[in-house]
Amino acid sequence: MSSLHKSRIADFQDVLKEPTIALEKLRDLSFSGIPCEGGLRCLCWKILLNYLPLERASWSSILAKQRELYSQFLREMIIQPGIAKANMGASREDVTFEDHPLNPNPDSRWNTYFKDNEVLLQIDKDVRRLCPDISFFQRATEYPCLLILDPQNEFETLRKRVEQTTLKSQTVARNRSGVTNMSSPHKNSTSSALNEYEVLPNGCEAHWEVVERILFIYAKLNPGIAYVQGMNEIVGPLYYTFATDPNSEWKEHAEADTFFCFTNLMAEIRDNFIKSLDDSQCGITYKMEKVYSTLKDKDVELYLKLQEQNIKPQFFAFRWLTLLLSQEFLLPDVIRIWDSLFADDSRFDFLLLVCCAMLILIRDQLLEGDFTVNMRLLQDYPITDVCQILQKAKELQDSK
Repeated sequence: MSSLHKSRIADFQDVLKEPTIALEKLRDLSFSGIPCEGGLRCLCWKILLNYLPLERASWSSILAKQRELYSQFLREMIIQPGIAKANMGASREDVTFEDHPLNPNPDSRWNTYFKDNEVLLQIDKDVRRLCPDISFFQRATEYPCLLILDPQNEFETLRKRVEQTTLKSQTVARNRSGVTNMSSPHKNSTSSALNEYEVLPNGCEAHWEVVERILFIYAKLNPGIAYVQGMNEIVGPLYYTFATDPNSEWKEHAEADTFFCFTNLMAEIRDNFIKSLDDSQCGITYKMEKVYSTLKDKDVELYLKLQEQNIKPQFFAFRWLTLLLSQEFLLPDVIRIWDSLFADDSRFDFLLLVCCAMLILIRDQLLEGDFTVNMRLLQDYPITDVCQILQKAKELQDSK
């Protein structure tokens, strides 16, 4: 470890040990990258995402309260519905007179259960293929959810619920564009996905199952947006960072902490996932156009070239902005970019500058290329040095 890196760690420790965290100092330090040693990144992200307050003295009580609240969510939205389903199926009186699987009443418990299954199937499909370039999400977590994996009760897990789902006639998938894809189970069998990874022993669960639970709880608590494809790519790096915290006391609660940080982050970017807001000033279309207007201001020659070739920002910037660049780089690089994004007080304005910087850094190739070549460049971005990209974005920010 270099002396410079040791010095940076000491700088972070000095800021974080104060009774009241100096937020601007923390932002300035974090913008240039947060060391992972000693759980510094995990702690800084929790503060920068407004999960932890600036007063250190209140951390313990707030964490205990939030983690208990998350346990309550698990009881109400995963454990209790599983018990209720079992009871409804076992009780002849329940099935015949009070409620039954074919009850069309919107308030029917069965109806709610089946609608939740539609959301769960899409979440399950997406989280199983999360970060396929690393094996982390398929490995067993050190801290399975004992509340659900209680050997005394054998509660229904979400994984079992997917395996036993009664939605066999069709698989429903809603993507970000609002398109509903309906496919026959014979052509797109859920069972093939279920067998994609080795089943872990009883009492164990994979990291992707934890992510699935987080997204399902979020969807239940936010019915207006529920789950939209791509949210898995936002929660993935958050959970990975917290679940690999070297501090085991923090790592044990990675699920609950990820949920609340994800919720706070989604409060800032959820408009990107709501199709009805696309053309509003807070919608994704406006932000994509802002990337081009910024490019026009910084490099008019490149802007005109892309316009001439009719390369619209929707062709590439939609994914860049909506998924916070999580699909353009390897996970460690995504995490480094997020250090700077979370540290900037106008972080999603800075994201627009990062996207603009990415275009300018490959300007020579874009100016020389035809439509096909340039589309390939933009959809499979060639530069892997994210520090270079962030430095260029900072230069653009300072030149305003």
